[in-house]
Amino acid sequence: MSGDLPHPAPSGPRAERKRRDIIAAARALFLRDGFGVGMDAIAAAAGVSKVTVYNHFRSKEALFTAVVAGALDEPLTATDATVPLAGLAEAADLRGALTEVARSWVRSVRDNEDVITLRALVAAEQHRFPELGDAWRRHGPTGHHPEVAEALRTLHARGRLAIGDVEVAVLQLYALFVFPHLVVGQYGTALDDEATEKLLDAGVGMFLAYYATGPAGDV
Repeated sequence: MSGDLPHPAPSGPRAERKRRDIIAAARALFLRDGFGVGMDAIAAAAGVSKVTVYNHFRSKEALFTAVVAGALDEPLTATDATVPLAGLAEAADLRGALTEVARSWVRSVRDNEDVITLRALVAAEQHRFPELGDAWRRHGPTGHHPEVAEALRTLHARGRLAIGDVEVAVLQLYALFVFPHLVVGQYGTALDDEATEKLLDAGVGMFLAYYATGPAGDV
């Protein structure tokens, strides 16, 4: 029961709660049983019908990519975050706030056991299930990371950054902060704290130097 959705995905507060429940149930089962877990089991664990799951996600591949992206972005949207992603536009010191957001992001990529396990699962399953890559490409960066994209749009709308292409900017954030750790992690090692801080400081500086509407130090 995969393929193109016959109608737009459900919207509204109730639909969003169901979507979160589906992702949470899928995350637990993927972590426990791998990508081979059935959609029936995911639906039962989420307390919804299988039709509801497919109304929100066109395929198991699409659901899996949403689980992975959600795990990566979790520290950016947590209510107890030092600098919530949604509050970047109001931050008096945008450079400092973006650095703190990036630090939380990197910490999750490096240290969160669910994220580490999901990354290993992607590496193990992508050869058996090439549809995973197809699902990721269909959604694109802004579709997988809507909170990040919305934060950048807000910064642009408020005149704090000048971002012409949000999708490119999302990828650039990943390239500066997350990808170095993912790449090094593939070799069974990790970047140390000193290298991590250097990458954070330089990455924030480069991003703001490119997108700032005024001198990067004034944002």
